Amino acid sequence: MSETFAKYDSEIQAIIAEVETIAPPVATIGRRSFLKLAGFAGGGLVLAFHLDTRSARAEDAGGHETTTLNSFVRVAPDNTVTVVSKGPEIGQGIKTAFGLIIAEELDADWKTVRVDQALINPKVYGYQGAGGSTSIPRGWDQLRQAGATARAMLIAAAAKRWKVPVSECTAASSVVIHTPSGRKLTYGALAKDASAEPVPDVAKVPLKTRAQYKLLGKRFTGVDNSKIVTGQPLFGIDVQMPGMLIANYTKCPASGGKVKSANLDEIKKMPGIVDAFVLDGTGNPLEVMPGVAIIAKTTWDAFRAKAALKVEWDESGASKDSLTQAAAKAKELGPQMPAPETNVGDIDAAFASGAKVVEASYDYAMVSHQQLEPQNSTAWWHDGIMEMWTPSQQSDRGLAMIISMLKLPEDKVIIHQTRAGGGFGRRLMNDYLCEAAAIAMKVNAPVKLQWKREDDFAYDFFRAGGYHFLKGAVKDGKLSAFQNHLVTFSADGKRPVSGGGRSNNSFPTDMAPNVRYGVSMMPLQVPCGPWRAPTDNVQMFVVGSFLHELSVAAECDHVEFLMNWFTRPLAKPSTQGPPPDLSRTFNPTRAAGVLKLAAEKSGWGKKLPAGRGLGIAFGFSYGGHIAEAVELSVDANKHITVHKITVVGDIGPIINMSSAENQAQGGAIDGLSTAMGLEIAVEKGRVQQTNFGDYPILRMSSAPKVEVHFIQSDFRPAGLGEPCVPPLAAALGNAIFAATGERVRTMPIKRAGYTI
Repeated sequence: MSETFAKYDSEIQAIIAEVETIAPPVATIGRRSFLKLAGFAGGGLVLAFHLDTRSARAEDAGGHETTTLNSFVRVAPDNTVTVVSKGPEIGQGIKTAFGLIIAEELDADWKTVRVDQALINPKVYGYQGAGGSTSIPRGWDQLRQAGATARAMLIAAAAKRWKVPVSECTAASSVVIHTPSGRKLTYGALAKDASAEPVPDVAKVPLKTRAQYKLLGKRFTGVDNSKIVTGQPLFGIDVQMPGMLIANYTKCPASGGKVKSANLDEIKKMPGIVDAFVLDGTGNPLEVMPGVAIIAKTTWDAFRAKAALKVEWDESGASKDSLTQAAAKAKELGPQMPAPETNVGDIDAAFASGAKVVEASYDYAMVSHQQLEPQNSTAWWHDGIMEMWTPSQQSDRGLAMIISMLKLPEDKVIIHQTRAGGGFGRRLMNDYLCEAAAIAMKVNAPVKLQWKREDDFAYDFFRAGGYHFLKGAVKDGKLSAFQNHLVTFSADGKRPVSGGGRSNNSFPTDMAPNVRYGVSMMPLQVPCGPWRAPTDNVQMFVVGSFLHELSVAAECDHVEFLMNWFTRPLAKPSTQGPPPDLSRTFNPTRAAGVLKLAAEKSGWGKKLPAGRGLGIAFGFSYGGHIAEAVELSVDANKHITVHKITVVGDIGPIINMSSAENQAQGGAIDGLSTAMGLEIAVEKGRVQQTNFGDYPILRMSSAPKVEVHFIQSDFRPAGLGEPCVPPLAAALGNAIFAATGERVRTMPIKRAGYTI
């Protein structure tokens, strides 16, 4: 079974690598990357275009385009503009953002723009996942060029109808205007004529500068918001179909266990139960592990039967993991520095040079995703077709998994993307989708697989815990040496589990003139996976806190200390492969800008009363330069009141200010909630937490004011779903130190006796 878990962990790491990889930007995607869809528009203009630079460059030996054009912008005769969004909406606002980017360059009236969700079809749409805060960076250039190209064709059509030079025409709010005469034509009136215009040379179609934006950077409500607040069915959990049944699936509470026996006959006799059966599964935690399926007429019937289910498990190959034992083992391993993976300079000489030396150990717990909507998928096996509805973050990968698992032809699997009630990396895995498909093969009706909250806790792919043993030196107010021994977990004994390794954002090789970094690994069979800003979310707690320890030792203002750190000599980028995307590369000037503004907006340096403290930290993650400050007070009973969190980010131009502010606020509050109180305990391979009663998500009454500011630089935009989470924990810990003089080196912070 250990080989099985090693294989699944390798697959997860491949998923993360794919999600985080963005093709280098190019100046233009070329004329051949656009195509008019004749006969598709119903008298309007439909422009198809590539939404993936790698696809746009795909050519065969004859120089012909080999990849199907994959996204569409339609201008209809009724003056509506429709954008097809190929990526999943998981609360990050991507459907709205895609529409806004195109509408900006198209000069469309936003009130007439609608955004439709695409079917899952990788052959047509290419990559259709969401993760790694890459949706906007992936589509930025192509979406802008699509809007600008359609606009140019509409203006050309108007100029031809008026028999005037194109240079005399402009566009605004879905209207083309002949400037000298004041004549106007709506896009709808021009759509048919525009569809007859040749696609212009994209390289010659100008794109707007940030100063020319009329829509981007302003506040817009999400395109689905009215449907959400009026309770319309958008989410996977909302799917309803005639004759639909409900399923629940129970797996061994210790990962890797198999079913020996179950009281199926008793379950089948219960009211509302249609069937109950055992699935042997595929043995892959990413697909279907062995378990018992219950099929019922209603969700209540399924959950009531689940409560009465009695299973005897074969745990001979199941997890025996104990995180209590792992913590003890980590303390033994900590002082024993292994052969270093990184060894720059002469760190021993640096420590012996008269510099101030600080040693500390940090640790952080395993945590669960716990998105609002529990896992679910609906499957219907009919007419030789497996048709599915799912809130996955990677339905395109799920499609391939279902085809392979069920051994069906590609055209016999159809997946409809629903809106997802949160993801945070959990829905990058498609186990719930595969379970629904396997169950549906045995049910003669549409069937919705619905997990309980307890299932979400028991069968998660958790954020890995870890232990850091640090030693640093400061000389002349600057960091001169940095040593880090990471003790983490491994599924195969060769590399850390997913999310449990090193992030070069947090521990760059050029962190100091002298750096030593080593890794020790302990075995783990409990599934781990990406959790919001994988690896950075924990290691920036360690780095941001320890840098503050070093600045205190150096008797240096922490903001000044970080400013000095930003200007350290940076490692030269590799000359192998394509040039780096500077919009997603650490930039000292951008880092200094957000830190300076965060210090200003938070009142850094102001005199505070006893028991009150202000902490600050910086993080670079997924292309986002983020500084966060936390102001809090601590009473005699170690109860924390957070008065304000200040978030300052540079992620390039903002698409939708409303969504960006919400993302920053949500990231900061999620970071606070997780840092303060969230922890998963595992004993005998079993997760000890079962619901929110023993997993204290931050309550609304404790949610602080979060003030958000952005520096809108001219770099290509980065995503924002993840970068605001990592710096929060360090800012929080540094604020506690400022208020109390006590250094918190463990997460969740409740371990140190603090409450909120």
